Amino acid sequence: MGVWAAVVTAACGGAPSGPAPQAASAPAVAAPWFTEEAASAGLSFVHTNGASGRLFYPEILPPGVALFDADGDGDLDVFLPQGQPLAAADPPPSARGGARLYRNDLQVAPDGRRTLRFTDITAGSGLDGPAYGLGVAAGDVDNDGHVDLYVTGFDGSRLYRNTGRGTFTDITAASGAGNAGGFAVSAAFVDIDRDGWLDLYVANNVSYRTTNATVCPGPAGAPDYCPPQIYGGLPDRLYRNLGRGRFRDVTATALTGLKARPGLGVSTADFDGDGWMDIVVANDGEPDFLWLNQRDGTLREAGLAAGLALTGEGKAEASMGVDAGDFDNDGDEDVVVTELTGQGTNLFVNDGAAQFRDVSAASGIGGRSLAYTGWGTAWFDYDNDGWLDLLAVNGTIIAQEGRRDRAFPYDQQKVLFRNLTDGRFEAVTAHAGPAFALSESGRGAAFGDIDNDGDVDVLVGNNSGPVHLLVNRIGSARHWLGLRLVGREGRDMPGARVAIERPGEPTRWRRARADGSYGSANDPRVHVGLGGADVAPRVRVRWPDGVEESWPSVAIDRWTTLTQGSAP
Repeated sequence: MGVWAAVVTAACGGAPSGPAPQAASAPAVAAPWFTEEAASAGLSFVHTNGASGRLFYPEILPPGVALFDADGDGDLDVFLPQGQPLAAADPPPSARGGARLYRNDLQVAPDGRRTLRFTDITAGSGLDGPAYGLGVAAGDVDNDGHVDLYVTGFDGSRLYRNTGRGTFTDITAASGAGNAGGFAVSAAFVDIDRDGWLDLYVANNVSYRTTNATVCPGPAGAPDYCPPQIYGGLPDRLYRNLGRGRFRDVTATALTGLKARPGLGVSTADFDGDGWMDIVVANDGEPDFLWLNQRDGTLREAGLAAGLALTGEGKAEASMGVDAGDFDNDGDEDVVVTELTGQGTNLFVNDGAAQFRDVSAASGIGGRSLAYTGWGTAWFDYDNDGWLDLLAVNGTIIAQEGRRDRAFPYDQQKVLFRNLTDGRFEAVTAHAGPAFALSESGRGAAFGDIDNDGDVDVLVGNNSGPVHLLVNRIGSARHWLGLRLVGREGRDMPGARVAIERPGEPTRWRRARADGSYGSANDPRVHVGLGGADVAPRVRVRWPDGVEESWPSVAIDRWTTLTQGSAP
């Protein structure tokens, strides 16, 4: 109830509930940094949350989105979960179909010009099931070199095995990782025990059924969605990968200090620098989790002691999206968490030993995000200057008065922050392009180089709205390094850390990951902006099993695959 009171206060007289004036008055830009190309490229998907006026709680949460190489051809394909009516008596959704899978048919001309084309290959793929999808995680669970999908949803989740023949097989029952009775938005594949198999962390949200649905008053007294505390949190789950697509639920023995909290975003990284993967979970309205790996198959919850569970003022806020990255280039993983309108996005800087300090205000991000309710977010170097910037997609959880003519009046604009390299960030949304002036109910965001031109693009999922593909038009003007890190088994290696070393330059550390953001799967490849430097760098890779290899010179301005065990 405390969170709901904060929402009402912010909406009624605290921080503004609509888009920030800076974004609303954005001047026309002759050459936008990002262009919206979903519809022109063939991504015609429109999300439906199944809302019929009954205000069922799951309707406010989706959708996540996924960028992953489904067919192994070297470019990123797209998977989009879909909703449906939650009550049997409700009418069927309006001809929008279920989840969709789109193949990337990227065309590259001899002069390097790229044309994006997507083909809907859902029919016959095995991915068009009727479940109420919320989010998605991507990873190769059986080490066969093909990326599998875990689709989270209301009342359980589904695991789909990629056959490598353009189809997927539902192996949920056989895998033992179906999260039966759970209600998850975000999940992450991560090798907890360094045995070479990707384990699975599932962040459950609340104990909800349509039979216990409750309607809460909004700021003006009109009926609206309830906060998660009305229903109570559900315990998260950890599944250990036994190999060949089989998992064992080890939650009871492996998660020391687990409490039932309303989990949303999940990000994995080695926060204390011991070479073992840790996990951070954004909990909505309650203290966030930091799971530190104990190197014996267990994880210890240390969020409060580490300074990450609460804000610098000791408050638990309504955390949604989360991502880890080295924004200050000091070699360790820092954390950003998106929050509710009136709270502001939180930025925690890591001292290298998993002790965090809240620098939200000093960075400028906290104050400049007060007007928004943030969801999908990620660290990414949009301009290839070597410093990680930040984007967040936004949408309220309270219907906005004066906008009830909209099908889903919970819209806000996106925000883009540029890293000023001194710990501060500048809001540059006004320069990003017309797509950033759109006011929509943003939720999931997946980040990756969709056209393989050397800069990071963004796929955005909108609740009860069209998908957007924000194609980066500024980053490729500078030099860059692109790496796909592959294990001996042939799969991508999330958790591998990369050091980029150049004469006279500080070392840049980046990591391979597909998790983070909100309910979404990112490009697992490592992208590094190099600015104006045109020297091929030395690259050191620390693989998830602790082994380190070096490549003395790796070509720039192209994508290169580095395979474990192949260094000279």
